[in-house]
Amino acid sequence: MARSNGPFDRREPSLDEEVTRPSGRHVGGDLRLSAADRPAPTGRPGRPAGAKPEGTPGRRESRLDSPAATADGFDREAGPYADDINADPRHVRGGAAEAGLASRRARTSGTRRPERTRRRRSFVGHVIRFAFLLGLWAVIGVAGIVAYQFAKLPPIDQLAVPKRAPNIAIVAADGSLIANKGDTGGRAIDIKELPPYLPKAFVAIEDRRFYDHMGIDPAGIVRALLRNVSAGGVSQGGSTLTQQLAKNLFLTQDRTMSRKIQEAILSIWLEQKFSKDQILELYLNRVYFGSSAYGIEAAAHRYFGKPAKDVTLAEAAMLAGLVQAPSRLAPNRNPEAAQARAGLVITAMVQAGFITDQKAKAAMMTPAMPVKHAGPGSANYAADYVMDVLDDFVGAVEQDIVVRTTIDPALQTTAERALVEELGQKGGKFGVTQGAVVTLAADGALKALVGGRNYADSQFNRATVARRQPGSSFKPFVYLAAVEHGLTPDTVREDGPVNIRGWTPENYSRRYSGPMTLSTALAHSINTVAVKLGVEVGAKSVVRTAQRLGITSPMQNNASIALGTAEVTPIEMVAAYTAFANGGIGVIPYVITSVKQTDGKTLYTRVPTSLGPVIDPKAVGMMNAMLREVITGGTGKSASLPGWDTAGKTGTSQDFRDAWFIGYTSQVVTGVWLGNDDNSPTRHASGGSLPVDVWNRVMKVATRNLKPTPLPGIPYIRAPAVAWSDAPRAAQAQPEQRNDGTGVARPPAREKNFFEKLFGG
Repeated sequence: MARSNGPFDRREPSLDEEVTRPSGRHVGGDLRLSAADRPAPTGRPGRPAGAKPEGTPGRRESRLDSPAATADGFDREAGPYADDINADPRHVRGGAAEAGLASRRARTSGTRRPERTRRRRSFVGHVIRFAFLLGLWAVIGVAGIVAYQFAKLPPIDQLAVPKRAPNIAIVAADGSLIANKGDTGGRAIDIKELPPYLPKAFVAIEDRRFYDHMGIDPAGIVRALLRNVSAGGVSQGGSTLTQQLAKNLFLTQDRTMSRKIQEAILSIWLEQKFSKDQILELYLNRVYFGSSAYGIEAAAHRYFGKPAKDVTLAEAAMLAGLVQAPSRLAPNRNPEAAQARAGLVITAMVQAGFITDQKAKAAMMTPAMPVKHAGPGSANYAADYVMDVLDDFVGAVEQDIVVRTTIDPALQTTAERALVEELGQKGGKFGVTQGAVVTLAADGALKALVGGRNYADSQFNRATVARRQPGSSFKPFVYLAAVEHGLTPDTVREDGPVNIRGWTPENYSRRYSGPMTLSTALAHSINTVAVKLGVEVGAKSVVRTAQRLGITSPMQNNASIALGTAEVTPIEMVAAYTAFANGGIGVIPYVITSVKQTDGKTLYTRVPTSLGPVIDPKAVGMMNAMLREVITGGTGKSASLPGWDTAGKTGTSQDFRDAWFIGYTSQVVTGVWLGNDDNSPTRHASGGSLPVDVWNRVMKVATRNLKPTPLPGIPYIRAPAVAWSDAPRAAQAQPEQRNDGTGVARPPAREKNFFEKLFGG
């Protein structure tokens, strides 16, 4: 029997009982007890008190008196199902169970949508945080790479624009350009010298935002990237003009990320140090245009044959378009592609507002046409000779200079054309492949120099470097030595067999003509007489005579030297003959008259000098009389220069390996050599054939503006003919000369000249 506790008696209701409130309403769905009403935990046999039932997971106890509990009995701390997990709705009567379930569904459905929103927001936040961190690390990484590349560069405070390789502009006597020598191919220009549209053409096509960016153009890089992606390849570059200049000045052409980073750093430095116009000027003077042309001045001369200040708008557009691909867009190699690119440049200039539509249409109507180099460029042989001797006058060249020379452009062109055409027309027939032409004024000034058939094919300068046997053209030195020993043009010697210790030289005709004067023997190039004269005066005397007149190549003291077996250069021979032309004054060929810097400062000016007399005036007259007969009736009779008193000598070496003719007036001397580089025999090419033809054409132009004057010492007064048997007697009849026992009288002693002091004698 249950014990009653009175009105305050509390008991645990059973599940099948209804609980009523004082108001009479049924209470269902919340059967939880307060902490005070809960029975104390009791233990079970074999299990300690307070232990959880086996197999039942622990769960959180709900507390009605908890602050988290609400008026409707919902414990928000524990969750909506905390105390109802084990409740069976079937044991809850009537609407109480239904009301409880509906209440729980309402509460749970109200919390699910905010939870999903919070989850979505949480995901987006994670992505943003990740992107931020990734970007931060990327910035740190890029900064580290930039710092590393910056550290590899020279210190900024020590960085300087490297000096541009100096250009040597070689100009002719009239000031026209012969050639630019140096690594650049043209002088540096001031941007103020150029027409305004020329630099603007480069800005329009290469870097339209040049005057707006700080050295690198992010917008340009993005634009180029997008175009390259759409084109499926590299169709546009993102480098600015400043970046291109930085690459040309400081870096290599390697396409690496390291180089691009350094390029950007240096571009910013350039922008800080120089103005925009200064950067553009540096760029125009350093950029490569192909064909060994560095800088706008070199390119203008190379492709259009004019200085940069004179190029037209169409030519400026073509030059600006060329830098993208100099080899592929060179107008002299691919005119169609160059023209198409120039059209793009003109369009870009219109879009940039640099030129009007009218000017653009005019440029399109008159497209640029590259010049065609008509000849093989023989003027470069003269330019090379200038470079060979330049160091003797100015030393090392550290800045652009202008070298004025003695070269006559018209004569140079004529000499080149005469040689090339003669070889082209007759070279095959006579087996001749090469040649050289040298023309000197009477004072030694070099007027024309052609060192070969085609400079593009061979830069070997046969006029100044090649040593070949002069053959009979060497005989005047033998005859001069004989004259200086007392013989005259009328002296008689016999043309007959010669045997000098087993050596038996013969004439070209293999015949002998007996006694003849020296004048006749020289005019007809009789070998036997020349050899006899050489033996008579001595080989050493012949060598000294040749050296005194300007021959500097080594020569052997033997009897064969009388027939021109010593090898010499064409310019030596022409210089030596000049003493005959000018009255006996020795000359050293010169080609430079002045050297100036581009700012006008003079580094060198030639002062007229003379080596003094190297031939006695009387001997000059005798030699000119004999050499004139070579042309009037001897081996050089094909030489023709109407209105002029001319003289000269032919020469043919053994087996027809070399053919020479050296002829002169009182004011100009020209020498021509023809042969083969491998020293192979020609097919009977002699000095009186092809070389004379070339000489005729050259001398007509060389004397075009000169007044004819007689040769020095002419007319020579001939003495009565002296028979061979009377020669010794004639020599004895000259008391003012002494005989040295050789049967040949010597002239009176005189003061030694420069060459005699230099070489002895």
